[in-house]
Amino acid sequence: MSMAPRTDPQSPAPHVADSHDLIRVHGARENNLKDVSIEIPKRRLTVFTGVSGSGKSSLVFDTIAAESQRLINETYSAFVQGFMPTLARPEVDVLDGLTTVITVDQQRLGADPRSTVGTATDANAMLRILFSRLGKPHIGSPKAFSFNVASISGAGAVTMERGGQTVKERRSFSITGGMCPRCEGRGSVSDLDLTQLYDDSKSLSEGAITVPGYTGGGWNSRLYSESGFFDPDKPIRKFTKKELHDFLHREPTRMKIAGINMTYEGLIPRIQRSMLAKEREGMQPHIREFVDRAVTFTTCPECDGTRLNEGARSSKIKRISIADACAMQISDLAEWVRGLDEPSVAPLLTALQQTLDSFVEIGLGYLSLDRPAGTLSGGEAQRVKMIRHLGSSLTDVTYVFDEPTIGLHPHDIQRMNDLLLRLRDKGNTVLVVEHKPETIAIADHVVDLGPGAGTAGGTVCFEGTVEGLRTGGTITGRHFDDRAAVKETVRKPTGTLEIRGARTHNLQGVDVDIPLGVLAVVTGVAGSGKSSLVHGSIPAGEGVVSVDQAAIRGSRRSNPATYTGLLDPIRKAFAKVNGVKPALFSANSEGACPTCNGAGVIYTDLAMMAGVATTCEECEGKRFQASVLEYHLGGRDISEVLAMSVTEAEEFFGAGEAATPAAHRILTRLADVGLGYLTLGQPLTTLSGGERQRLKLATHMAEKGGVYVLDEPTAGLHLADVEQLLGLLDRLVDAGKSVIVVEHHQAVMAHADWLIDLGPGAGHDGGRLVFEGTPADLVASRSTLTGKHLATYVGG
Repeated sequence: MSMAPRTDPQSPAPHVADSHDLIRVHGARENNLKDVSIEIPKRRLTVFTGVSGSGKSSLVFDTIAAESQRLINETYSAFVQGFMPTLARPEVDVLDGLTTVITVDQQRLGADPRSTVGTATDANAMLRILFSRLGKPHIGSPKAFSFNVASISGAGAVTMERGGQTVKERRSFSITGGMCPRCEGRGSVSDLDLTQLYDDSKSLSEGAITVPGYTGGGWNSRLYSESGFFDPDKPIRKFTKKELHDFLHREPTRMKIAGINMTYEGLIPRIQRSMLAKEREGMQPHIREFVDRAVTFTTCPECDGTRLNEGARSSKIKRISIADACAMQISDLAEWVRGLDEPSVAPLLTALQQTLDSFVEIGLGYLSLDRPAGTLSGGEAQRVKMIRHLGSSLTDVTYVFDEPTIGLHPHDIQRMNDLLLRLRDKGNTVLVVEHKPETIAIADHVVDLGPGAGTAGGTVCFEGTVEGLRTGGTITGRHFDDRAAVKETVRKPTGTLEIRGARTHNLQGVDVDIPLGVLAVVTGVAGSGKSSLVHGSIPAGEGVVSVDQAAIRGSRRSNPATYTGLLDPIRKAFAKVNGVKPALFSANSEGACPTCNGAGVIYTDLAMMAGVATTCEECEGKRFQASVLEYHLGGRDISEVLAMSVTEAEEFFGAGEAATPAAHRILTRLADVGLGYLTLGQPLTTLSGGERQRLKLATHMAEKGGVYVLDEPTAGLHLADVEQLLGLLDRLVDAGKSVIVVEHHQAVMAHADWLIDLGPGAGHDGGRLVFEGTPADLVASRSTLTGKHLATYVGG
């Protein structure tokens, strides 16, 4: 066999396939991006920086990741594509050199009451198979160990066609499930306080029912008052036993009310089905308030909170049941699984071992598999999603991370950095949107977007190495080496909030006095018990305003004006000046353009192809009827007001003909949190994580309360935005409020008047008070992990 001679054996020409080592983006215009053109090196770690709202996520997620996902979806048949989310091609001229993208975003795991850490990561599925094979006594298939499968059985005649004849056969079936029959696999049972459901001194006609949504003569209240089971004019305390049973517990019954077919059901089962079936985190605020008042959740007495029936708990491997295994700390469970030597299930044990070891490696060994998914913090949820990618053999994949250090203590950030570098070293392209200097420092390539946020951003300010960024003169470069100094003098507390014997989750009887009238910061490694202490011991209620990490929800019809309640005073001001109804000035009500129903765009659904959105020709995207736009306030119509930025609107509603004090107050709060550049009518779906966090903070600042509890307010904030946040916290304290912050950011710790440090580790290694005192004392003593990192940060 002859071979072609090589001219230079020392340096063969590179193969043409190796020349595609860049992801090229040309002319990206998604959201606020202004014709961005950029080249990103493959098989390297690239970090995207810039102030909150500068266009990082628009470039990485909405352009690069979205186009990769769309191209992969197009490789499937039209039938399969019909079941997938349809994605439109991003606004970009050229996207070249893409590889398969795996995104790990900040979305919290679903708050479904049946979702646990085990079900979210498939570890539970593997455990169920393990127990169905090795458990003694053998009780059935893997379904017998699932708390989401109920045991059911049935028998009856089945009619079928066979050989041209109709044949009847008797059939019976049974499914053995693991669900506890009492709590239906939820682990807790709820008792209702009847005094919170109705006022028994009143009759139904007088509005006796006090449940939200059952007042004011709506269908819910008419269902009871017009049911005919009792006299609507008789006070409830005078009901007979049968009438009270029909009112509270009657089984579903079909009936006609006002000529409409409806199902009547007792008040208690109706509330349990409509309100209590949801996880608390997923409820609307007023429903959550009612549920907190009216419902007491207690551990199910039958399954003791394990969610499993007696049969599932009776089958054991080495004296451990599946309930015991799920309740173990994952690091302990990994050791137990390592001790099982069963050749018959070897592949299963290997896979389960790898998953559990991934938990430990990523710093989540302190969790247990039965932990409800809705109780995980943002940082924990993101790392749980990463677990399935850790042991992956895939290479030449693009991993896209959205602020992977959110919710991580400086001690844990090092671990996350090692993980990102490992993914890169396997031959993958890693793209990270990040604000923390510790993670920016490990980048091979940095892309800084800005210079500002919103319309002032969307351009590439710098591209190059970390050293180049430091001297590049951009906002990120200037703030990169910023270090907040520890306060020399701290404020004196005006009182204390006593917490005694706190035992929520992993807390081990913590006794602590949180000072009031100052800025108090609760810190510690992820999983040490900070949120458990603050949210478990300081209930949001009278005088306490709690701002947690839950994402704000909103459709494309929601915007900062509707979310903050700003639109109400604006509509009233327009209505008063023009002598018409306020509803005319809502694009979701009477003032909506009839052609696009107030959306401003017309959507054309093209089945498995991406839908097309075209600007409405009737209203030209203004969302309102032409007649509504003829009404003016201070020389502007409602669509022009919604197109204003917060800063412009603050001036507009502050003085002159359009002066509206209620609107001006809300606008001032939005400007205080650094959102002066947002337009009032910008859809919430286009806001970045940091912008949403600050919008929520501005809304909560309106609530009356003396104590503000903030859970990681720096999430999604650029180094420059953190300074503004510290100024806001100072103004709150100086106005006589008490501010308690759960935080990992060293700038906030250094700025605190009082630090409470929990630890020393996570899970059952944490939950204890390891330090309380001033930041200066902690830096001087360096007695805890937090102390060491804070001392390094401030250069102490």
